[in-house]
Amino acid sequence: MIEEYFKLTEIGLYCQRYNFYLDPQKPVQNAVVSHAHADHAVAGSENVYCTDFTRAVMELRYKKNAGKFFHVKTYGQTFVIGEARITFYGAGHILGSAQVLIEIDGVKMLYTGDFKLDPDATAEPFEFVKADVLITETTFASKETEHPDAAMEIQKLQRLKGNVIFGAYALGKAQRITQLINKYCPEFNVLIHYSIAPIHRLYEQFGVELGKWQLYDRKTMKHSSNNVYVVPPLTFSSYKHSRDVFKVFASGWENLQQYCDEKLFISDHADWSQILRLIEQTEAAEIWTLHGDGNELKAHLQHTHKVKILND
Repeated sequence: MIEEYFKLTEIGLYCQRYNFYLDPQKPVQNAVVSHAHADHAVAGSENVYCTDFTRAVMELRYKKNAGKFFHVKTYGQTFVIGEARITFYGAGHILGSAQVLIEIDGVKMLYTGDFKLDPDATAEPFEFVKADVLITETTFASKETEHPDAAMEIQKLQRLKGNVIFGAYALGKAQRITQLINKYCPEFNVLIHYSIAPIHRLYEQFGVELGKWQLYDRKTMKHSSNNVYVVPPLTFSSYKHSRDVFKVFASGWENLQQYCDEKLFISDHADWSQILRLIEQTEAAEIWTLHGDGNELKAHLQHTHKVKILND
């Protein structure tokens, strides 16, 4: 069904009939962007359709090259490109993340982008939407994957008596971690790497309460304890052999827990059960998979759904 409307190109999912891409990997004339992570939001497109927060992050990161014209849309607001009717819905992944519902010829196609169903005070909640066709991420689409409760995971910090180097992605994860520490481990002082601080400020400008945090300074870290220094992955790797601090990294991936003193499985993606719940709630008969290995999901649904793995 959906092959009539979309095809996967080296740039991304493309609607040839109305000339627009979903999360293109290169600059294009018309880009519909689900969220501001760099693997979904590139600089340089002529027309960028996105949420207000996604626009703000792209302009923060890419400056004048972010995009020529931004068409900012709110959740639930329908707009058109050609004769395609497009609506954003909350994806729960990070602040401003959106699922994209596209309706052409009466056929409803839902592109999730990255998503999660878990509660997160730093992101808009996920919204279930009915669709004929579902295009879903499958980052953690394995029966072996079940994400633990984030509140329980962050409280593992209380086992660490001293200063902590905390690895987290700069956009989305670092802000969620800051809020979780303030809520569940208030005895810790949150220090933020200089490259992450502008995004923290942007979150706060958009009304998200992260709690207490301050810019990192060496003196605070050296002369006091119970500090959690939140750093991006590259900086975290430079501390992997340090012995005077505890090391943790927030991720759903086991391999990113190497060199860590405590494993913190906090993911901003859906796990196996959440993907199945999404499929059930959308009532889509046809499933397309992206961003991960969809083979296990295809095998699981072989008797009930038509499944196509786009990134084979």
